[in-house]
Amino acid sequence: MSKKESYLQAMIDTGVVAVIRAQSSDELIEVTSALKDGGLKAIEITMTTPGALEVVAAVAKRFRDEVIVGAGTVLDPETARMAILAGAEFVVGPTLNREVIALCKRYSKIVIPGAFSPTEILAAWEAGADVVKVFPATKLGPGFFKDILGPLPQVKLTPTGGVNLENAGEFIKAGAVFLGVGTALVDKKMVAEKRWDDLAALAHKYLEAVKVARQ
Repeated sequence: MSKKESYLQAMIDTGVVAVIRAQSSDELIEVTSALKDGGLKAIEITMTTPGALEVVAAVAKRFRDEVIVGAGTVLDPETARMAILAGAEFVVGPTLNREVIALCKRYSKIVIPGAFSPTEILAAWEAGADVVKVFPATKLGPGFFKDILGPLPQVKLTPTGGVNLENAGEFIKAGAVFLGVGTALVDKKMVAEKRWDDLAALAHKYLEAVKVARQ
């Protein structure tokens, strides 16, 4: 199994990717450490974070073999390449950009483009996506995953947008391979108050929800 395949398998096995927009690299390192303590394996740092590339590099260096670091909100191949050079092992986009997919394939990195309609989802898969991100999943809900996977059972899907503890299990039961969870997991109040144990406990709750849903 290649490094890329083993990372993708780890993301699927744990079932949760934390999506983080942090104020600084110091804060992000503390957040990542807490999520790791809670059992999480993968974190996605959005390119809308100030100094995002430096943050990716700092986190990738600090948690080299413990956490799979990815870059989110990647809109073009230039940003994808810079993120990969900074240490990103997976690249996530809100939309489908074939050039981003081609670039990630070139460097053997996991690529997760965003799509909304059945046509877009299939187009992303045919273009070489490792997983297709249904975004915004808030508007569609778990039922949409079930509907899509009826005619397209070969496609790996992940929801981002509106995923929380209440519906996490439903998305997994409907066929999501893993969940992208943002503010519902990386709780702003916990982060502001530096309640790292509480954040680790919350991460663990999400992993448990996935485990229960898979049984």
